Amino acid sequence: MEELSHQFLKELLLTPSPSGYERPIQEVVRRWATPLATEVRTDLHGNVIARLDATTPLSEKTPKILLAGHCDQIGLMVQHIDAEGYLYVQPIGGWDVQILVGQHLTVWTESGPIAGVISRKAPHLLTNEERNKVPQFQDLWVDIGAKDRAEAESLVRHGDPVTIALGYRPLRNGLAASPAMDDKVGLWVAMESLRLLTQRSRQAVVYSVSTVQEEIGLRGATTSTYGINPTIGIAIDVCHATDTPGNDKKQLGEVKLGAGPVLYRGPNINPRVLEKLIEAGKRIDVPFQVRGVPRATGTDANAIQLSRAGVATALIGIPNRYMHSPVEVVHLDDLNHAARLLAEFCASVSSSDDWIP
Repeated sequence: MEELSHQFLKELLLTPSPSGYERPIQEVVRRWATPLATEVRTDLHGNVIARLDATTPLSEKTPKILLAGHCDQIGLMVQHIDAEGYLYVQPIGGWDVQILVGQHLTVWTESGPIAGVISRKAPHLLTNEERNKVPQFQDLWVDIGAKDRAEAESLVRHGDPVTIALGYRPLRNGLAASPAMDDKVGLWVAMESLRLLTQRSRQAVVYSVSTVQEEIGLRGATTSTYGINPTIGIAIDVCHATDTPGNDKKQLGEVKLGAGPVLYRGPNINPRVLEKLIEAGKRIDVPFQVRGVPRATGTDANAIQLSRAGVATALIGIPNRYMHSPVEVVHLDDLNHAARLLAEFCASVSSSDDWIP
């Protein structure tokens, strides 16, 4: 991974972006994309759309390709402040509440970030019933060190977003761990593909889009796809790596970190787009994995496919261990290979291609 691109990935991962609170990360995306793209704009929903025009003359037949990676991460929201100054939160997106107990958090306030911890009663003080029950959000609280409600309310407002303490940690053998790999790695791939495409001739117009609010219903992909009206749409998201203990590969398939991005087959996927992605990967000799998904996916690909009269859609998965946790793990080579594959695909698309299944 080139150093500037690596720094961009780290900046994405260190910038907070709970669903509905994506403005800070979208500023990072705009700074990256502006020197590369023909135009960078932000729509009313908050999606950042970086357009790269074709190097051939534009016409009515010029294909439009949308590359979508969602910038939002799961988070929390301040819902209540009690008399002692403790904060109570509710989830933004899907959490395993047991993972949260004992974590360092950051409350992102108007005046700046405030450190806190989330906990419950010490195990010594739990009743047998409490000890054997999965805690609920109302059983947990966030301690920012405030002495009372007045001090807490002078710092924190109801509705302020909260994240796990953000941090990027390299691991051995090309792996890296961080909160919010889901889906800042997909966003990175979409924007790195844009960078690679600036060095290629192109017959298609490419839109690299940082979509918002995927974690609460694929919302940004729905609106941005409608506005762009692409010929082809490719979502880049994380997928479950099954190379860890306890996974049932008969149900999930065999997906390994470092074996390349996953190209999906199934009803959410246009077979002609998939065929051309496979050809692109083979042509430049990058590894990839092919897996099936027998239903509509829970990704931006689902919203893209159903936009307007339909879009020729594909889904690329970045293998990810421990999804929706503070320690999501990916292999950096998988990101590089996904970006190279997508750039090769986009550069090979022409106005004569037929995408009808």
